[in-house]
Amino acid sequence: MNVTHLECANCGKTYEANKLYNLCVECGKPLLVFYDLETAKQTLTKDSLKTRSENLWRYAEVLPVENPENIVCLGEGFTPLLKVERLAATLPLKLNLYIKDESTNPTQSFKARGMSAAVSMAKELGVKKVAAPSAGNAAGALAAYASRAGMEAHLFMPQDTPKANIVECEQTGAFVTLVDGLITDCGKIVAERKDAEGWFDVSTLKEPYRVEGKKTMGYELAEQLDWTLPDVILYPTGGGTGLIGMWKAFDEMEKMGWIDSKRPRMVSVQSAGCAPIVRAFHAGSRFADEFENAHTVASGLRVPKAIGDFLILDAIRASNGTAIAVSDENLVSAVKEIGAAEGLFCAPEGAACLPALREMIEKDLVGEGETVVIFNTGAGVKYLECFA
Repeated sequence: MNVTHLECANCGKTYEANKLYNLCVECGKPLLVFYDLETAKQTLTKDSLKTRSENLWRYAEVLPVENPENIVCLGEGFTPLLKVERLAATLPLKLNLYIKDESTNPTQSFKARGMSAAVSMAKELGVKKVAAPSAGNAAGALAAYASRAGMEAHLFMPQDTPKANIVECEQTGAFVTLVDGLITDCGKIVAERKDAEGWFDVSTLKEPYRVEGKKTMGYELAEQLDWTLPDVILYPTGGGTGLIGMWKAFDEMEKMGWIDSKRPRMVSVQSAGCAPIVRAFHAGSRFADEFENAHTVASGLRVPKAIGDFLILDAIRASNGTAIAVSDENLVSAVKEIGAAEGLFCAPEGAACLPALREMIEKDLVGEGETVVIFNTGAGVKYLECFA
């Protein structure tokens, strides 16, 4: 609505708004969307939000769709922010602990946010066929939103993707191909075939609009906490679009005068079996090398090479945050611990944040009385193989 231009997050090359793009043609890195925030804040106000629909499109002035008729919506966003006092009581430190429960989104994960924005823009720009590699939940979301938009969806997933995700895609009309390999192998197939097949590639951060849908988690968090950001955010990180998006949202909100310059300490949580961001952070690197022989039951964390690695690492460092790897054994155990304490059947990716928080407490990286938000990015029911 108020998009001024797109810009490469790495080299700064600018691009005209309202056109179809994948990566920067100069350096091959992700593009980000920029807005006229002075115009946006004239109608997007804290008071105006009180009467708007409880989905992510309540923030329309800072989302990229020009014509509201092109919005593809299934009711995504405005998920619960739950204070979890019973769980907090098990910790050796008194904290104001919350879980932002993204499992209540359509298709039961935070991926619905990104796909709503990406498919809406694809529709606005005339796309008929979309394609993506996925470890599971992104495929389910793309299948659903493409179907609702009347588009073909072509999805490539590793053979060991949770069965629930595969069935979900098939039952919502997508063309599904299972690949003997990792998500990176699936991505190579999309890249090789997309031009000949007429597919638009909506891989994580390989188009600029999924991050715009994900950033609304940051807007919601601020709104739900009465415009005071938490001290710490623990975020399960595969491709990292949600963390990147929230960091972008905080900057936009400050420029509109909604919040001050205080930022949460951003904590990237990964599986020990696939921890490229954790390794790069502790090595002091700006870019993360591909993680060899990646393996984890938390399929959303099985991303051995994230194209937005430098954006994730920049946000962690700018916020004085950290990156923590958790064993599969601990993240699976945490699902039951959270479920028994709070009645939430979390995805293993989200549950990984609990042992990560415990490690932070042990290392004095969290202070008494601080406000901490854990992001549960999806529903545990999609990962039944993990609990066999």
